[in-house]
Amino acid sequence: MASAQIVTFNLHGTGTGVAQSIRTEGSPHLIATDAHPAFGGQDTAPSPLAYVLAGLTSCTQVTAQVVARELGIRLGRFDIALRADLDVAVLATGADGNGNFSSVNLQVSVETDATPEQFGRLQAETERRCPVSQLYRQSGIAISGAWTPLALHADRRAA
Repeated sequence: MASAQIVTFNLHGTGTGVAQSIRTEGSPHLIATDAHPAFGGQDTAPSPLAYVLAGLTSCTQVTAQVVARELGIRLGRFDIALRADLDVAVLATGADGNGNFSSVNLQVSVETDATPEQFGRLQAETERRCPVSQLYRQSGIAISGAWTPLALHADRRAA
């Protein structure tokens, strides 16, 4: 079993109504959120749900880069399309049920010089090791989709 290598994230949010600003300790970045108009927001910033889903696409790409280095393959441009289904009845009306996403579908296209075997390993290891993907899977969300390798463009072949 691997030894623990803990990275701690400290965030602080402030806001009024359904809008909030979040700072990550030690970072100059500010995350602004606003609820979807259906939930009383003004749509001045992405909703928390959009950020949660964006976290999955971004973490998939970051994790793939880590795995690719280990496999000795190069990756170029990513194109990740995500579709998520959420029954908002629990949130909006207090209905009984599961307030979680019922399903998430990821379509991942990535430029690479990987062989088919390496690409299969890249996909499997990325899905296994991505913390956000595991957060979704372990909460019972069905994640489906497909990964498609694309030829690595000549201008992106330099390591």
